[in-house]
Amino acid sequence: MENMPLHFLSSRLEFPPVSTANEDGLLAVGGDLSPARLMLAYKNGIFPWFNDDSLILWWSPDPRMVLFPEKLKVSKSMRKVIRDEQFTLTQNTNFEMVMDYCANVDRKGQEGTWITPEMKSAYVALHEKGQAKSFEVWKDDILVGGLYGVDLGHVFCGESMFSLEPNASKFAFIKMVQEFAEKNYQLIDCQVHTDHLESLGAELISREKFLAILQG
Repeated sequence: MENMPLHFLSSRLEFPPVSTANEDGLLAVGGDLSPARLMLAYKNGIFPWFNDDSLILWWSPDPRMVLFPEKLKVSKSMRKVIRDEQFTLTQNTNFEMVMDYCANVDRKGQEGTWITPEMKSAYVALHEKGQAKSFEVWKDDILVGGLYGVDLGHVFCGESMFSLEPNASKFAFIKMVQEFAEKNYQLIDCQVHTDHLESLGAELISREKFLAILQG
């Protein structure tokens, strides 16, 4: 079955069915980044991702990269990092700073950032409502890593992470997953495949299965 033409959003708070996304997962264009629209998106397996010179693009890829907390892989070297207490972890103490670092830290093979000022303002607004969280990694009282995402209560939708020290972002991710496992979260949404996430235990599942867990 061919995909339907790309949907352009109006001011109405709605999205088309995710089944109408194209083969790359692109579902819709336009709309806004209000807290209400963002939360509607995440609850339906949709997320925004676009460049500064682009309209807002909304995605729902199939398959979906996720991590089931019980399948977390912690390497021998990372177990040593944790055991040696090289880092300390905090939550929601520097949300904006974490976003700034995620936007500005150089990444191999990536030019620019999708974390635009508009995106930052939108997720800060979610954070102020308790719907977005950050995890900060410290070494000698200096912020050296972290991540942020959207918390749906039983699913955490990871958005971005950064590291200024080797293993700092891995430390944040591992400790976050371990905490969510204790709280009986069903999965961590990682959105799209990377080798790094796969090494930590993440896997691809169908969009249908992802939505069933998300909305179950």
